[in-house]
Amino acid sequence: MMGVIVSKSPHWEQKTRSTSRNYGNASGPDDLYLAQRGLRTMAVRMEENQKNGLALANWLQSRPEVKRVLHPGLQTDPGYEIWKRDFSGASGLFSFILKEGYSRAALAGMLDGLNLYGMGASWGGFESLIVPANPAENRTATKWDENGQLLRVHAGLEDIDDLICDLGAGLDRLTEISDL
Repeated sequence: MMGVIVSKSPHWEQKTRSTSRNYGNASGPDDLYLAQRGLRTMAVRMEENQKNGLALANWLQSRPEVKRVLHPGLQTDPGYEIWKRDFSGASGLFSFILKEGYSRAALAGMLDGLNLYGMGASWGGFESLIVPANPAENRTATKWDENGQLLRVHAGLEDIDDLICDLGAGLDRLTEISDL
């Protein structure tokens, strides 16, 4: 993550200099080169991330193991109209909630067998990622009332048919291993 702070206020100059001195947050030349190189292809990558994310989210809605897909770009999402009004696109980052009753062993079997999805939390990169999450631990403004396991997904730049096939096989394993 990189950024800049621009201000005419002496107040902010003092604070940013102090923070920089205390934390050593100056970027090195190699990091700056990589950031500049990544910016050149960011629009193309984000467009593909969005396309793959929406396709994957739409496909997940049809799976019997899935209780709910959380993606503002889906017309079934409660926030869709606000998203459509205020945004011109989306990333490949979204979540889905499994139906209740799947065991930890079944979830582990599903995730461990995935070939294209790495385990991790990130977005905007080229690779697809998936990670179980528990929003109830971090919610402060509202209560998390869902009971099924939430999985956070970042759809990367891989072929969408390959991503669907891999996640489909994972969901099939979830059902096979499950105690349901």
